[in-house]
Amino acid sequence: MKLSKVDLSSLVAIAHSDGYLQLLLDRGDELEFLEIPAPVEAYEGLQELNETIAQTPALPFEEEPIAMLPVSSSMAIAVGYDRDEHILQVEFQNGGVYQYLGVDEDTWEDLHSSDSIGSFFNQAIKGKYDCDRLDHADYTID
Repeated sequence: MKLSKVDLSSLVAIAHSDGYLQLLLDRGDELEFLEIPAPVEAYEGLQELNETIAQTPALPFEEEPIAMLPVSSSMAIAVGYDRDEHILQVEFQNGGVYQYLGVDEDTWEDLHSSDSIGSFFNQAIKGKYDCDRLDHADYTID
Protein backbone atom coordinates (compact mmCIF):
# COMPACT_ATOMS: atom_id res chain seq x y z
CA MET A 1 0.00 0.00 0.00
CA LYS A 2 1.33 3.44 -0.90
CA LEU A 3 0.28 6.35 1.32
CA SER A 4 0.02 9.93 0.10
CA LYS A 5 0.07 13.07 2.24
CA VAL A 6 -3.27 14.89 2.13
CA ASP A 7 -4.04 18.41 3.34
CA LEU A 8 -7.77 18.97 3.69
CA SER A 9 -7.47 22.18 5.73
CA SER A 10 -9.11 24.30 3.01
CA LEU A 11 -12.11 21.96 2.67
CA VAL A 12 -15.19 23.72 4.10
CA ALA A 13 -18.08 21.45 3.08
CA ILE A 14 -18.89 18.36 1.01
CA ALA A 15 -21.96 16.94 -0.71
CA HIS A 16 -22.79 14.27 -3.29
CA SER A 17 -25.32 14.59 -6.10
CA ASP A 18 -25.91 12.78 -9.40
CA GLY A 19 -22.58 10.95 -9.35
CA TYR A 20 -20.50 14.00 -8.39
CA LEU A 21 -18.61 14.73 -5.19
CA GLN A 22 -19.14 18.43 -4.50
CA LEU A 23 -16.49 20.32 -2.56
CA LEU A 24 -16.48 23.83 -1.16
CA LEU A 25 -12.91 25.08 -0.66
CA ASP A 26 -11.70 28.17 1.19
CA ARG A 27 -9.11 29.84 -1.06
CA GLY A 28 -8.40 32.65 1.41
CA ASP A 29 -10.03 35.56 -0.38
CA GLU A 30 -12.84 33.52 -1.95
CA LEU A 31 -14.70 30.21 -1.81
CA GLU A 32 -14.37 27.77 -4.70
CA PHE A 33 -16.97 25.14 -5.61
CA LEU A 34 -15.70 21.96 -7.32
CA GLU A 35 -17.56 18.97 -8.70
CA ILE A 36 -15.63 15.75 -9.24
CA PRO A 37 -17.13 12.56 -10.71
CA ALA A 38 -17.11 10.10 -7.80
CA PRO A 39 -19.26 7.35 -6.31
CA VAL A 40 -21.35 8.11 -3.23
CA GLU A 41 -18.84 5.99 -1.25
CA ALA A 42 -16.27 8.78 -1.67
CA TYR A 43 -18.66 11.20 0.04
CA GLU A 44 -19.45 8.67 2.76
CA GLY A 45 -15.73 8.06 3.30
CA LEU A 46 -15.07 11.79 3.76
CA GLN A 47 -17.97 12.03 6.20
CA GLU A 48 -16.57 9.10 8.18
CA LEU A 49 -13.10 10.69 8.17
CA ASN A 50 -14.57 13.94 9.48
CA GLU A 51 -16.36 12.12 12.32
CA THR A 52 -13.19 10.21 13.21
CA ILE A 53 -11.14 13.40 13.33
CA ALA A 54 -13.79 15.14 15.43
CA GLN A 55 -13.59 12.31 17.99
CA THR A 56 -9.78 12.26 18.10
CA PRO A 57 -8.38 14.04 21.16
CA ALA A 58 -6.45 17.19 20.31
CA LEU A 59 -2.69 16.92 20.35
CA PRO A 60 -0.77 19.05 22.83
CA PHE A 61 0.01 22.57 21.61
CA GLU A 62 3.02 22.74 19.37
CA GLU A 63 4.80 25.75 17.96
CA GLU A 64 3.65 26.94 14.57
CA PRO A 65 6.05 25.85 11.86
CA ILE A 66 7.93 28.55 10.00
CA ALA A 67 6.11 29.53 6.81
CA MET A 68 8.28 28.69 3.84
CA LEU A 69 8.47 30.76 0.67
CA PRO A 70 9.40 29.03 -2.59
CA VAL A 71 12.54 30.50 -4.21
CA SER A 72 14.22 30.29 -7.58
CA SER A 73 17.63 28.93 -6.70
CA SER A 74 19.87 26.05 -7.70
CA MET A 75 20.70 25.64 -3.99
CA ALA A 76 17.33 25.93 -2.23
CA ILE A 77 13.68 25.11 -2.83
CA ALA A 78 12.30 27.42 -0.13
CA VAL A 79 13.32 29.75 2.70
CA GLY A 80 11.49 31.08 5.74
CA TYR A 81 12.16 33.24 8.77
CA ASP A 82 10.80 33.49 12.32
CA ARG A 83 11.20 37.14 13.32
CA ASP A 84 10.42 36.49 16.99
CA GLU A 85 12.96 33.69 17.41
CA HIS A 86 15.50 34.91 14.77
CA ILE A 87 15.49 31.53 13.02
CA LEU A 88 16.22 31.17 9.31
CA GLN A 89 14.90 27.97 7.77
CA VAL A 90 16.19 26.65 4.44
CA GLU A 91 14.94 23.69 2.43
CA PHE A 92 17.72 22.61 0.10
CA GLN A 93 17.35 21.03 -3.34
CA ASN A 94 18.48 17.68 -1.87
CA GLY A 95 15.45 17.71 0.47
CA GLY A 96 17.31 18.58 3.66
CA VAL A 97 15.75 21.27 5.85
CA TYR A 98 17.89 23.23 8.29
CA GLN A 99 17.22 25.97 10.81
CA TYR A 100 19.95 28.57 11.40
CA LEU A 101 19.78 30.13 14.87
CA GLY A 102 20.36 33.77 15.77
CA VAL A 103 20.00 35.17 12.25
CA ASP A 104 19.12 38.85 12.43
CA GLU A 105 16.29 40.31 10.37
CA ASP A 106 18.64 42.35 8.14
CA THR A 107 20.46 39.17 7.10
CA TRP A 108 17.10 37.53 6.35
CA GLU A 109 16.03 40.49 4.22
CA ASP A 110 19.38 40.50 2.38
CA LEU A 111 19.11 36.75 1.71
CA HIS A 112 15.52 36.90 0.55
CA SER A 113 16.16 39.86 -1.77
CA SER A 114 19.49 38.59 -3.09
CA ASP A 115 19.97 37.98 -6.82
CA SER A 116 21.71 34.72 -5.90
CA ILE A 117 20.37 33.07 -2.76
CA GLY A 118 23.06 30.37 -2.95
CA SER A 119 25.94 32.84 -3.19
CA PHE A 120 24.59 35.00 -0.37
CA PHE A 121 23.96 31.93 1.78
CA ASN A 122 27.50 30.62 1.24
CA GLN A 123 29.07 34.01 2.04
CA ALA A 124 26.93 35.25 4.93
CA ILE A 125 25.25 32.25 6.61
CA LYS A 126 26.95 28.90 5.99
CA GLY A 127 29.31 28.10 8.86
CA LYS A 128 28.52 31.34 10.69
CA TYR A 129 25.39 30.23 12.60
CA ASP A 130 24.49 27.19 14.69
CA CYS A 131 22.07 25.01 12.78
CA ASP A 132 19.75 22.05 13.30
CA ARG A 133 18.47 19.59 10.69
CA LEU A 134 14.68 19.09 10.85
CA ASP A 135 12.59 15.98 10.28
CA HIS A 136 9.88 16.21 7.58
CA ALA A 137 7.11 16.51 10.19
CA ASP A 138 8.64 19.74 11.54
CA TYR A 139 8.05 22.03 8.57
CA THR A 140 5.62 23.07 5.82
CA ILE A 141 5.87 24.98 2.51
CA ASP A 142 3.23 27.56 1.79
